[in-house]
Amino acid sequence: MASGGHDEEAGMEMNSPPGNDRSPEDAPGSLTLVGAVSLGTGVMIGAGIFALTGQTARLAGNLFPVAFVVAAVVVAFSAYSYVKLSNAYPSWGGVAKFLREAYGPGVATGVFAILMYVSMVISQSLVARTFGAYVLQIVGLEPVSLWVPIFAVGLLVTAFVVNVAGNRAIEVSQRSMAAVKIVGLGLFAVLGLWLASAANFTNGTTAAGIDTSVQGFLAAVALAILAYKGFTTITNSGGDIVDPHRNTGRAIILALSICTVIYLAIATAVAGNLTLPEILAAEDFSLAEAARPAVGSAGVWFTVILAIVATASGVMASVFASSRLLTMLTRMNQVPHRHFGMPGTVRIHATVYTVAFAMALAATLDLSRIAALGAIYYLIMDIAIHWGLLTRLRTRIDFNPAIVVIAIVLDVVVLAAFVWVRASTDMLSLYVAGAGIVLIVVGERVLMRSHTRPDGTMGM
Repeated sequence: MASGGHDEEAGMEMNSPPGNDRSPEDAPGSLTLVGAVSLGTGVMIGAGIFALTGQTARLAGNLFPVAFVVAAVVVAFSAYSYVKLSNAYPSWGGVAKFLREAYGPGVATGVFAILMYVSMVISQSLVARTFGAYVLQIVGLEPVSLWVPIFAVGLLVTAFVVNVAGNRAIEVSQRSMAAVKIVGLGLFAVLGLWLASAANFTNGTTAAGIDTSVQGFLAAVALAILAYKGFTTITNSGGDIVDPHRNTGRAIILALSICTVIYLAIATAVAGNLTLPEILAAEDFSLAEAARPAVGSAGVWFTVILAIVATASGVMASVFASSRLLTMLTRMNQVPHRHFGMPGTVRIHATVYTVAFAMALAATLDLSRIAALGAIYYLIMDIAIHWGLLTRLRTRIDFNPAIVVIAIVLDVVVLAAFVWVRASTDMLSLYVAGAGIVLIVVGERVLMRSHTRPDGTMGM
């Protein structure tokens, strides 16, 4: 169903054999280990601590810093599967490649890969809106409901320009921004912890009207997992990384370790400088408010600038990874493709579609609803990755089945708790999530019929 391109290069790309997961603009060895780690931390830190602190506090109360720690444990088990798969199948397709190896061409691979793609675009929208929320803390434009999406769309346009410039531009931007973020957040954490008030850690839950429960805490863990899922960005760059069979897995482990330490320190600093009602009142920009009691308006400016750098970096890195995933799915004939008269390769077109999709979400959905959709889609895809490794790749990859089983159980528990809590607070988000899944499944089944031969085999 994928159409031929207007340019010969794109046409060659579309007709490449299924085992070839390289685009003309891919460059093996162009991404160093440090660059890969920077790419992963760029997505994680941008999407994580700035965008999700207030939302996890709303679900977990004073225990929200613990929710980030528990989420790190859940993701550590999940990351085991991705490290094993990355070492076995380093590629430009990442998750799409892993799913195809496990489930073969067809509906299952397409559905789960598209869920991953959509969750990545949702993450871009989430972070872009967070960028807008922080910018408004220093520019003071009204109304907020208008200017947050305007700034979000502006950031997405910038991310498109950087991504079109190529791998070198991405690595240079991510390295410099990663350094700013890690040093800046380190200073924020040290100062915040130094000036923290012990009383803030234990009061406020009742005053904020939050009835903490096991389900609420696990739902907070599900949201916090979004703060770590950016490590999958690294798998989508496996074909570019130097010595990918070793460095892809190493980059995943290093990026997760760095972010876990930063998240725990920052969440604790926020909890120690604001009461829970204050955190919830500043839900979308809680880090900036946490700096105010410590160092006044100068701290707010410092934190806002840091947030702007972090969220911009996160969006750029996420666009880079998600456009690669969509390109891979296009070459696999798992999604249809049309050029619409645009010049350039399929990768460029995939970047256009990705940014346009993210703009639409950023302009229409609020942060809470965007995060809910992202958590649900990501966890479903994550379970599929583990299940495929456990049941279909057991004879091809050496791994510990017990760790993979634990990863599946943990994902199912936090997903069930999250859906339970959303059902009591925002059924619309569940309806939207369910409708999206139905649309993806039906679309994939219709598309696959066009590739199925009379004997039941697939021409893919």
